[in-house]
Amino acid sequence: MKSLLLPLTMVGALAMPAIANDSIDKASLEKAHQLRDSALRSNLGYDLVESLTVEVGPRLAGTPADLLAVKWAEDKFKELGFDKIYKQPVEVRHWERGFAKASITAPFPQPLAITALGDSVATPKGGLKGELVFFDSVAELREADPKTVKGKIVYIDARMHRHLEGKEYSTTVAGRSIGSSVASEKGAIGLIIRSIGTDSSRFPHTGNMNYKDGVKKIPAGAISTSDAMMLMQMKKRGKPISVNMELETRAYSPKTSYNVIGEITGSKYPDEHILIGAHLDSWDEGTGALDDGAGVGIVMSAAYQIKKLKPKRTIRVVLFANEEGGLVGAKEYRDANDLSKIKLAGESDFGARNIWRFDTQVHPDNLDVMAHIHKVLKPLSINTGNNKAGGGPDVSILPAKGVPVFSLRQDGTDYFDYHHTPNDTLDKINPTELAQNVAAWSVVAYLTAQADEKLLPLPKKKSKK
Repeated sequence: MKSLLLPLTMVGALAMPAIANDSIDKASLEKAHQLRDSALRSNLGYDLVESLTVEVGPRLAGTPADLLAVKWAEDKFKELGFDKIYKQPVEVRHWERGFAKASITAPFPQPLAITALGDSVATPKGGLKGELVFFDSVAELREADPKTVKGKIVYIDARMHRHLEGKEYSTTVAGRSIGSSVASEKGAIGLIIRSIGTDSSRFPHTGNMNYKDGVKKIPAGAISTSDAMMLMQMKKRGKPISVNMELETRAYSPKTSYNVIGEITGSKYPDEHILIGAHLDSWDEGTGALDDGAGVGIVMSAAYQIKKLKPKRTIRVVLFANEEGGLVGAKEYRDANDLSKIKLAGESDFGARNIWRFDTQVHPDNLDVMAHIHKVLKPLSINTGNNKAGGGPDVSILPAKGVPVFSLRQDGTDYFDYHHTPNDTLDKINPTELAQNVAAWSVVAYLTAQADEKLLPLPKKKSKK
């Protein structure tokens, strides 16, 4: 088959150790090559995403659609013949967006494309009117004199640029996550942010925010990147800018959702698990195709590809509840399970573009197993990475408990064009690229399940004095 990836240079690569001849048997390696090539020809991953986005659509935690997604996942696991299927209850928030609009009222009146940030309180009936005060970041807002903020609506213009690894998300997202409370502590009456995204469209990006205990809750929304550019050009005119924003959000009592889990039982070590996961919930603006329908399709399909090979260790697929609300399902999973049984874990949650690098965070004595795996991944144009992987959002909380993790790094150049917008839809997924993801996940999960040597927990980190 023609190469699925553009050539990429090795980034942050580390030399792999010499490969122990007996860490994975020859028959398993041969089967892994066949598994990889078979997965490349399969449309199952794409078919699953198509089914989820068409038959369920948006899956905001706590809503009826969230439970519809849970039922969909159970039914698909049964249809695919998983050996064991079960649910773990998770209490989730129930917040709904409702109606949102905003406009500049002075000096040059015109509408703004806006969306409420997740968990934002509503504005007063008729909207919230105020003058904007401008900041480039939360850090700058923290340093501001409260007198310049009191009684105004804070605007944060933190910008993202495209990058293969989506690097700037972690540095700009503070405006969304904590900006409202920082603004409120300064006396602001509301918050508007430039969308955390890399597009140039009028689709605003939503996302979760957190109110600080004891601080007055103020309404918070995000305007599109196109409107943000226009707003900054208006600011150059040197005249005060006033806006009116109206957010009709509603909060309800908490609901019960579920982590949905499907297993392929190990033939030799059934109590040892290779965990591959994704999150089942999504924001309500789009259909959650990239975030994280693609991940759901990838990991379910990967486990199905492995099923016929009867892996030695159990392949456990976990579809986490309410990742968007703050890793809620993942935390419940961590606290309710024996984590020592997990020999390797990873989550697919960065869209559907090609994988270009394989990172791990495993015990040094198991790097030879990872070296075997990389040799099978290499024909997919996947580079050797480092041993500092996070594993993906929901899985990122497991290494602190000693669980080894891996990351199959996807090309995220345009991921934040669509992230948390109405534009996160099925048409953004290339089935061929998605199949490359399934092939890679199948290889990693299968060969780790087949490793003959003992898979060790992460070494305990030395405490700093």
